[in-house]
Amino acid sequence: MTLEQIGQRAKEAEPVLRVMDRKHKDQVLLCAAEYLIQDTAFILKANDLDMENGKKRGMKEGLLDRLKLTPERIEGMAEGLRQIAALSDPVGEIISEWTPENGLNIKRVRVPLGVIGIIYEARPNVTADAFGLCFKTGNPVVLRGGSDAVHSNKAIVEVLQKALESCGCPAYAIQLLEDTSRETAAAFMKLNQYIDVLIPRGSAGLIATVVNNSTIPVIETGSGNCHIYVDEDADLEMAVNIVYNAKTQRIGVCNACESLVVNRKIKDAFLPLLAQRLSEKKVELRGDEAAREAVPSMTEASEEDWGTEYLDYILSVKTVDTTEEAIGHINRYNTGHSEAIITENQEHAEKFLREVDAAAVYVNASTRFTDGFEFGFGAEIGISTQKLHARGPMGLEALTSYKYEIRGTGQTRG
Repeated sequence: MTLEQIGQRAKEAEPVLRVMDRKHKDQVLLCAAEYLIQDTAFILKANDLDMENGKKRGMKEGLLDRLKLTPERIEGMAEGLRQIAALSDPVGEIISEWTPENGLNIKRVRVPLGVIGIIYEARPNVTADAFGLCFKTGNPVVLRGGSDAVHSNKAIVEVLQKALESCGCPAYAIQLLEDTSRETAAAFMKLNQYIDVLIPRGSAGLIATVVNNSTIPVIETGSGNCHIYVDEDADLEMAVNIVYNAKTQRIGVCNACESLVVNRKIKDAFLPLLAQRLSEKKVELRGDEAAREAVPSMTEASEEDWGTEYLDYILSVKTVDTTEEAIGHINRYNTGHSEAIITENQEHAEKFLREVDAAAVYVNASTRFTDGFEFGFGAEIGISTQKLHARGPMGLEALTSYKYEIRGTGQTRG
């Protein structure tokens, strides 16, 4: 099937989805969840091929973790669809209503965005999440996954299309570009006569390529150089637990902690405790001179380390004298994703919340919570690090626009 045909079929599905009522949409989502569970073995067999190929190509452990599917992860995908079905449908919501002096009744009403294109890399669970969120909001979706997950993505899309057809819906509500070549991706980015919005998910390089080459409006989802600042007034045991979770719970995700900032007043008490805990996962620490004084086994950090999203068992460590200095360092090197402060000082916490420029800013919690499921969105289409239209985890509302409905009683303009 050509790109032109894929675009045409998505456009044909659009008016059907746009007017579909919530009850029907929710029935389809619950049906799709059951199909995923029923066809778990089929999906895992396809994923085994991708995992085998990834290992042969020397894929890093963090990326293999992103790629791997298990029965539990497929159940998680199905649960994501169930959660989305349980959420309120934003389409048709009256955002605001007013009557100006001319007597017109004006309503701002939430509507679908249109046909959504998504370019993503080695996370096949994105396939189901994207379908669920786009379908609930009445948007057909065209997916272009990476070559690393091509077999997994094909299997998941095949299962979802079967579910759609069984419920009397157009199978082309979700489509996958099976050709993962750069040439096809480049052509996809120019398909603005059919695709209304393009969302990239993946590495900084992928996102930059889409932003720089697309003729379709792009919602930028960024990489995550996420920081945790351990303040002079931090509970050190809490800080160790939070950093350990944020760094090691899953290393290959964008909300993992990659950079640690520590107040010098507590570095000698805190950093040896943290280093001992992180040694359980063999995390490599790369720090400045003051940090290395506290932990002599720490290697020297370079300027490049401060801005690197490792997706690996590596953590940079920067020491500072004040909360102001910590905020300045974070705002210079962060990617606008997720930043956290560990402190018992309310004034420092409020200053951090107010002045750190990021989509999600935490006090005394792990950055790993920047996630659509954890925020109660059911799932997410991505985590936007830009400031237009949507920011942070993008749930249902982020996949809608609005239109004005105006009712008159014969008014004409003089």
